[in-house]
Amino acid sequence: MIPPLPPTPPETGLSQGLAAHLPHWEEVYRDLHAHPELAFEERRTAAAVVRELAGIGGWETTERVGRTGVVSVLRNGAGPVVWLRADMDALPVREETGLPYASVEPELMHACGHDVHVAALLGVCRQLAAHPGAWSGTVVAVFQPAEEVGRGAQAMLDDGVLDRFPRPEVVLGQHVGPLPAGVVTTRPGPLMAAADSLRVTLYGAGAHASAPHLAVDPVVMAASVVLRLQTLSARLAPLSPSPLLTVGALHSGTVANVIPHTAELLCSLRTFDTQTREQVLADIRRVIHAEADAQGATRTPDITTYDSFPLTVNDPAATERVLAAVADAGALGHTLRAPLSASEDFGRFATAAGCPSVFFHFGGADPGDFDETAVAALERGTLPPGTAMNHSPHYAPSDRHAVAAGVRHLLAAAASWLG
Repeated sequence: MIPPLPPTPPETGLSQGLAAHLPHWEEVYRDLHAHPELAFEERRTAAAVVRELAGIGGWETTERVGRTGVVSVLRNGAGPVVWLRADMDALPVREETGLPYASVEPELMHACGHDVHVAALLGVCRQLAAHPGAWSGTVVAVFQPAEEVGRGAQAMLDDGVLDRFPRPEVVLGQHVGPLPAGVVTTRPGPLMAAADSLRVTLYGAGAHASAPHLAVDPVVMAASVVLRLQTLSARLAPLSPSPLLTVGALHSGTVANVIPHTAELLCSLRTFDTQTREQVLADIRRVIHAEADAQGATRTPDITTYDSFPLTVNDPAATERVLAAVADAGALGHTLRAPLSASEDFGRFATAAGCPSVFFHFGGADPGDFDETAVAALERGTLPPGTAMNHSPHYAPSDRHAVAAGVRHLLAAAASWLG
């Protein structure tokens, strides 16, 4: 059983005055939630970030870093350089939460909580600017675009973010999820999987549906490839953690009485170390080529990788420091036993800078919604009945609980370096 959450400590140091300002950051969250933007289209979101930072004062803000990203620097004497990162993009999901501040864009939604991340980081920026006597060093707030497609962090790196701004000594980031507010989960070492999306085009020879003997049917070829890949996926299970291979889409043809020329598969692969990733990618290509050859494909299949995410790896010593800091700030810290199969591009920053990084997940749901049955489900690694996961059209962090938790946890983590 998860023990009761500890009470929130009194406001001291960097947390002074936080409660009085939380309603503003909750309103910022609701506004962002109502106006989601896709990867590299976060112009309204970026403008809101710039406006809020200008209102806080003291931050040196640069726009259009990595196309639509925002980077802001606050210098406060000698000390470490700490990067705090929040992602900004939304998803092509039709919202079904019924919230009064639901998305005004019919086919877009902040279904992953990036709106919470932005509002929380802005709240941290306000606390840092308001209490310069409580810390020393340099903080770089990184509002990153395009996390959902795995290209935003690299776009900022390609735009010279490490050369244009103070280089980090540590990079910190967080992600909201369907846990009770006040719970923080992470682990040292590998935390989240590497991910690769694959587009596979299979080539046949079309014909009339009444004469399949004159065709090389790419639909049948695609169906066989899917089954072969599922067999391959099953054979990966003895590895620990086991790689995950999913065929998420199969597209071919337009009408019932025409055998098409081509079929397209979209696949998702998630792995937990570089050697396994390379091995499984090679196995996938081998299986696809062999099946296409067996069925007389008219061309060699095209297999391209896109939207790749690196393995997210936490520095052990830095992770221990973060867990201790959030516990002191009133959170219930939990060390995961195994990496998560979800993916992030957060780790690119620290890898490029050659410094440690820590990423953690925090609860954004009202703790009052979790009874003993719900807690038991979480302990089994499942979601309680009726609980929506990130990327669901029903996912809705609590505006009051999620933003407050996000500000407090990230502020505590940053303070553990800034003194």
